[in-house]
Amino acid sequence: MHLLLTRPDAGAEPDPFTDALVAAGHRVTQAPLLSIVPTGAAPAFDGAGGLIVTSRNALKSVAPFPDAAFALTLYAVGPGTGALARTLGFRHVIEGPGTGRELAALIASDADPAVGPLVHLAGETLAFDLKGALAARGFTVRTETVYRAEPAGALTADIVSLLRQGAFDGVVLMSPRTAKTYAGLISEAALGAAVRPMLHFCLSDAVGRALEALGGVRVAVARLPNSQEMLALIARKASDSL
Repeated sequence: MHLLLTRPDAGAEPDPFTDALVAAGHRVTQAPLLSIVPTGAAPAFDGAGGLIVTSRNALKSVAPFPDAAFALTLYAVGPGTGALARTLGFRHVIEGPGTGRELAALIASDADPAVGPLVHLAGETLAFDLKGALAARGFTVRTETVYRAEPAGALTADIVSLLRQGAFDGVVLMSPRTAKTYAGLISEAALGAAVRPMLHFCLSDAVGRALEALGGVRVAVARLPNSQEMLALIARKASDSL
C-alpha cells in the first residue's frame, strides 16, 4: 500500500513505526501535520514519587534527563513511549495500553500517593484530565508542559498533487488533533472527493470522529490505541486488498 503518514517528523531519530511499515512492503510518504516545539521547561524531579509520560514527544522535548530522573518509576501511556523511555535509560518503566484514562487506572492500582507527587511531562493540549482523575484517588500530580504542537498551515503542493491523482491507498492518523488538522486542510484545498476512496487508518474512535467534517470517508480504527495495533490494522487491510 502507498500510505500518507501524517505524524510529526522524527528528524534524524530512528522511527520504529515507519521502519515497520517499510519492512512490511508499504510505500510511505511523509506529510507531518503537526510540528513539535519544546517549551524549554526544565522539570524538577527531586522529591517526586514517579513520572507520568503520555507522549514520546514529551520524552524527546526534555532529554537529556538529570540522573535523578532515571531512578524514578516511569508510567508510560503505551508500549512505544515505554520503549523510548528504556532507550533513554529509564530503568523502571510500567506501560499502559495506550490511553490516558487507562493509564490513570493503572497508576492508581500500582503507585502509593504517600511516596510523593507524580510529575506529568505533558504537551500543551491534553486529551484527558489525568491530573484530575488521579487527584480523585488521593494523588498529587504536578504537570510540566514541555512541548506544544503547532498545526501545519497548508498541505504542500506535492501532497496536494498526489492526492488529486489518487496516489495513496490510505492515510495514517495518530491523534484527534492531527485528524482535525487533516480534515481542515483537505476541506480548504477542496480535496474531499479525492480522499473519499482512501482508507483512513485511525488510532482511536476519537481520531475517527475528528474526520466527520469530511463526510463519508472510509475509516478503520485500531483495536487498541497504540502503534503495534495500528501496524496490525494496516497489515489486515492490506491483506484484504490483495
